[in-house]
Amino acid sequence: MSSTHPQPGRLYGVGLGPGDPALMTLRAVQVIASADVIAYHSARHGRSIARSIAAEHLRPDHIEEALVYPVTTEATDHPGGYRGALDEFYEQAAARLATHLSAGRTVAVLAEGDPLFYGSYQHMHKRLAHRFPTEVVPGVTSVSAAAARLGEPLVEAEEVLTILPGTLPEEELTARLAATDSAVIMKLGRTFPSVRRALERAGRLDEARYVERATMTGERSGRLAEVAADSVPYFSVAVLPSRIDAVPEPRDTGEVVVVGTGPAGPLWLTPETRGALAAADDLVGYTTYLDRVPLRPGQLRHGSDNKVESERAELALDLARRGRRVAVVSGGDPGVFAMATAVLEVASEGPYRDVPVRVLPGVTAANAAAAKAGAPLGHDYATLSLSDRLKPWDVIAERLRAAASADLVLALYNPGSRSRTWQVGLARDLLLELRAPDTPVVLGRDIGGPDESVRIVRLADLDPAEVDMRTLLIVGSSQTRTVRRGDGEQIVWTPRRYPEK
Repeated sequence: MSSTHPQPGRLYGVGLGPGDPALMTLRAVQVIASADVIAYHSARHGRSIARSIAAEHLRPDHIEEALVYPVTTEATDHPGGYRGALDEFYEQAAARLATHLSAGRTVAVLAEGDPLFYGSYQHMHKRLAHRFPTEVVPGVTSVSAAAARLGEPLVEAEEVLTILPGTLPEEELTARLAATDSAVIMKLGRTFPSVRRALERAGRLDEARYVERATMTGERSGRLAEVAADSVPYFSVAVLPSRIDAVPEPRDTGEVVVVGTGPAGPLWLTPETRGALAAADDLVGYTTYLDRVPLRPGQLRHGSDNKVESERAELALDLARRGRRVAVVSGGDPGVFAMATAVLEVASEGPYRDVPVRVLPGVTAANAAAAKAGAPLGHDYATLSLSDRLKPWDVIAERLRAAASADLVLALYNPGSRSRTWQVGLARDLLLELRAPDTPVVLGRDIGGPDESVRIVRLADLDPAEVDMRTLLIVGSSQTRTVRRGDGEQIVWTPRRYPEK
């Protein structure tokens, strides 16, 4: 005797759009019309927003499967906690739908917005799509609906859109909002107070817009700063629209923000620095460093030679006095042999004392080179510049001797250039009076750039001809060690424990 088994039914994840039934796609309507089973999620009150959107397309002979959450935001006595209760629910819901699919029935799981965009359907998809033929019908997201209702461009040209859940920790949310161009924050409701604080801390509150129940009954939109926290439902979003062509708030006085771009390109920028660069009306800096910053429509650039720091600082402060937001762009960290000192020096003079100035840190060349080599700065170290352009060589030599006598690791900036070729040799010979010949020296060149190289040599073998203005030197202490690991890579580190005498 032979038995026949029905062909398995097809699973559909059906996106219904943001709420207005008129925004359902034709494909969504077709799938609902042909389905045997209509499934939808709901809270314990039994009302389903997804079902209400698709209601006019449901038939009396449809088999309806209401997937009722055991918990939403309240506490639970489930032994696995909140997550355990939901996982058990998803397993049970998937088993119910699998029974229909195994019997050959077509199942359409309704989902607000898009099924795979923060949608409940995805939990069914992960548990069933590998077992049954499946199709996902995309839908208009609340992000698109909110932007349309605001009537403002969301992103333009090379701008980046970041979509964030409001449930992120406030610090994380602040960092991401500071770093992006445009953003949409989902899942407000009870998270609204922390979202508002994050926007304010990131300096984005004035730009933020609020949209509630986009395309649905009870829709509301406006400036987020004017929204009362106790009036915000879950179905609302915060939007930071495109900055391009945005009309800035009138300002009597702007500000100067001195930012460090790290040793190379965008990978080395902090979120705070990204935000400051994006928000600036004007960028001022050495042309080589300005070239690291992406071009933005409407933003003015003022590039100059590397030797006119005071003039750059004065230009930036003058622009800020006229109400401009100015970012002074520096390499590495702006406070380490860089532009922060020049700006603060000029800002301390009479005409500029009332101009707000902030300094944002960046990854230093010493930190970058040390990380590539291992951990040579793991104990006490001194940072010196070998350039004698702003201080005499006698001072440099005296400080080298003092630091070497104290057995400090040395991070040596500006060791050489086309016009300065003798300092490295003199520094090496001076250090050899106080350090062993086999003291490890790290030569970090163009760290983070296309010509990056990291070499470790003995102090006695340090060749000045191999050092240029793009090189940073790290000279070890008596405790600094090197080892060649199993993969052949040589690393260097300085132990944190110093031996007792």
